[in-house]
Amino acid sequence: MPPVTLAHSIHPDDTPALRKERGAFFTPDEITRFIAHWAIRKADDLVMEPSAGDAAFLVAAVDRLRELAPGSDAQPIVDGVEIHAHSAKVARQRVLDAGGQANVRQSDFFAIEPEPVYDTVIGNPPYIRYQDFSGESRARSREAALRGGVSLTGLASSWAAFTIHSALFLGQGGRLGLVLPAELLSVNYAAPVRRFLFERFRDVQLVLFAEQVFPEAEADVVLLLADGYLEGPANHATIRQARNAAELASLGVGQTWTPTDPAAKWTSSLVDPEAVEPLHKLLKEGLFTSLETWGDTTLGIVTGNNKYFTLSPQRAKELGLHTKELLRLSPPGSSHLRGLSLSSDMLTKLGREGQATLLFYPSTPPSAKAAAYIADGHRTGVDTAYKCRVRKTWYQVPLVPAADLLLTCMNADTPRLTANEAKARHLNSVHGVYLAPKHRELGCELLPLASLNSVTLLHAEMVGRAYGGGILKIEPKEADVWTMPSPALVLARAEALRTIRQQVVNLLADGRLLDAVALVDQALLADVGDLSGLQIERIRQARAEFAHRRITRGASGR
Repeated sequence: MPPVTLAHSIHPDDTPALRKERGAFFTPDEITRFIAHWAIRKADDLVMEPSAGDAAFLVAAVDRLRELAPGSDAQPIVDGVEIHAHSAKVARQRVLDAGGQANVRQSDFFAIEPEPVYDTVIGNPPYIRYQDFSGESRARSREAALRGGVSLTGLASSWAAFTIHSALFLGQGGRLGLVLPAELLSVNYAAPVRRFLFERFRDVQLVLFAEQVFPEAEADVVLLLADGYLEGPANHATIRQARNAAELASLGVGQTWTPTDPAAKWTSSLVDPEAVEPLHKLLKEGLFTSLETWGDTTLGIVTGNNKYFTLSPQRAKELGLHTKELLRLSPPGSSHLRGLSLSSDMLTKLGREGQATLLFYPSTPPSAKAAAYIADGHRTGVDTAYKCRVRKTWYQVPLVPAADLLLTCMNADTPRLTANEAKARHLNSVHGVYLAPKHRELGCELLPLASLNSVTLLHAEMVGRAYGGGILKIEPKEADVWTMPSPALVLARAEALRTIRQQVVNLLADGRLLDAVALVDQALLADVGDLSGLQIERIRQARAEFAHRRITRGASGR
């Protein structure tokens, strides 16, 4: 009987939407073969796959077990768990067709008590974001993680608990080979998972991809290869990189990386150590510091319906709204914040061009014209949106003060700081930075300029997260630890920075970011500490490679 193909394994009623809902994405053969070959080392190894799906890993396991027992007629036995009934049935048949036997239990994996008897656990755990991961399954997952001594936050996606629970099925010395979201490296909720892996395993390897290998999942992945369960802690990790799944067959030995704190983000594992070392030295010497030293970074205004609450001057005039019921606003988005400042003249120009530079904020009681606009919003259902519905007065948007600096949070190139000279309010499409009083004057004048240095650009790639399309996102908590030149360094180089300011403004207006950065590097970093020209060039190159990797992955996923 011929093997069951992928097309035959999908039930007609099992739509792509349903598979995505339960986090089921089919794994390329190159990956299943690679992980099975790494994880299975003896013909009698006990193997389990905790999310069997279409049995891609179980079939690869059978192939590997038979390879290790040439000439044997025995049918290798492999175990699995699968929550979807049809997939479990197909999995058993596929393993049988491959020459093995599969004990596949149809169950929620989190409902199964761990049996620490397996030599290896391999697979591709379901990836369900926390927004869609709720109810009894979420509760069981958190209980399962707690059995492994790991407490996960309510923001954790399904894969985090799956990783911990999978490890608990290993006997001492066992091996864990999983396909995981690249979130493992960067998200805050994965911190206890990262610590668990380093503490419990003797050896940790990560395989990273330059291109997306699961475009339909809209998420980057890494391969986790953890060896020697209960024989930890590991004192380093090995980082190996491939362009795509096809290159796994010729993967190099990789490089050694030692985290300062296993729970902290692992994104530094992607950076040339010779570029990271001077960064750490600059921080230690106080020449660079975190953005939080300068001030607090917070989210912007959440309107609940930007199309309704944000208005162009022309639209406000048509509605007859009075200026006292309108607040100056940095328009939605951040494309206008790619320079060093947002001035009143710039804001006026944006308004003339039809951008929404005004926020509707009616007085109490509203004027007649405002009341008419409110009635129109009620008639069109604006007040039914969640953020509007939960307010005491649906049409009164909760305000945040005008920030000193505006920080772009979604970026194709790099996060930018812009001085808010117009004193405009900002929406949650950007963040606001409120400078400490003692740093306000210096920060407003020079920090947006000084932040355009290669050290800060590199660290932005390390603390931010890569999203679809290669976009780099930075959240307020990540911005807090983002490396900036210290107030003392900026003050010491103030005249040099002022001298190049207009040149930088012109270069940014022409879209020549890296030329602007080279000027800032010369003014800010020349003769700083022991930083050499060669080290600055390594930092630039490391940032370029990081950004190229992010953009390449984004392009490969389209």
